[in-house]
Amino acid sequence: MAQPIPIPLPTFADVLAARRVINRYLRPTPLHNYPLLDELVGAQVWVKHENYQPIGAFKVRGGIAFMAQLPDEQRALGVATASTGNHGQSVAYAARLFGVKAVIVAPEGANPVKVAAMRGYGADVRLLGADFEAAKKHCAAVAKAEGLRFVSSGDEPSLIAGVATHTLEVLEEQPDIDVVIVPVGGGSGAAGASLVAKTLNPAIRTIAVSASASPAAYLTWRDRAWTEAPNRSAAEGLATGAPFLLPQQVLWKYLDDYLLVSDEEMMAAVRFYLEKAKTLAEPAGAASLAAALQMKEELAGKKVALILSGGNISPGQLRECLG
Repeated sequence: MAQPIPIPLPTFADVLAARRVINRYLRPTPLHNYPLLDELVGAQVWVKHENYQPIGAFKVRGGIAFMAQLPDEQRALGVATASTGNHGQSVAYAARLFGVKAVIVAPEGANPVKVAAMRGYGADVRLLGADFEAAKKHCAAVAKAEGLRFVSSGDEPSLIAGVATHTLEVLEEQPDIDVVIVPVGGGSGAAGASLVAKTLNPAIRTIAVSASASPAAYLTWRDRAWTEAPNRSAAEGLATGAPFLLPQQVLWKYLDDYLLVSDEEMMAAVRFYLEKAKTLAEPAGAASLAAALQMKEELAGKKVALILSGGNISPGQLRECLG
């Protein structure tokens, strides 16, 4: 068993408090059922459209929750974070709302759509390092050198409480959901989803899904031990080579199951969303649908919520999906 990190786990009360803050800035995202997806999966499928958030991804919830509780003296200094894109957009968006300087360190090959968005929200974006793990090390050095508050993309209780509000909205609208499936990069979304679902109804099954080409989070959950792994997925939202222990501790406590999907399965799921739901997902955002298709026999006849976590697909990725 990995040693717990000395940070309190988020609670359901924290999620309710985060929702009160987030509701001042964001409307609940749509939850839609699509008959053609029902037919494809063999279940009643409800899609939580986090791709309709202002930044095109669920993480904006966590960014706002984090920035709202940041003390004034830290807001005055500014923040720094490492991101492949969606977390960085969330911090940039929230920093703009609260008038905070934000430095985002992204890998050199980061999705150009996400980099442009982060800069558009006013962040100082620096492309450093070959992958997310390298960018994270560069960011820690930048934060120390410039006196900025380092914001972990996983090990922040307020981020988990904030993003958990997507599942709170799902279950308020459809309380008889049987299964919730959530993509995992760092794990905040799945940690929040499982916390909320198990608090409201312990019978709900919560299932996480990661990229088979970047399985560090899955292996850490499976073995209950810190495990790094090769990080080769082209789905940048799931491309994590080392786990975050705070969300893992929540997942160890609440999560029912964990699947791996290939990059090819995620690309196919992007196409299915376009064809059958007329909506645009990025590969990581489509991972929950890819997992549902793997689990068709187990899900037959059930009511399933899929967290479509983001829609920030690059033109190159979209061409590859449609090619």
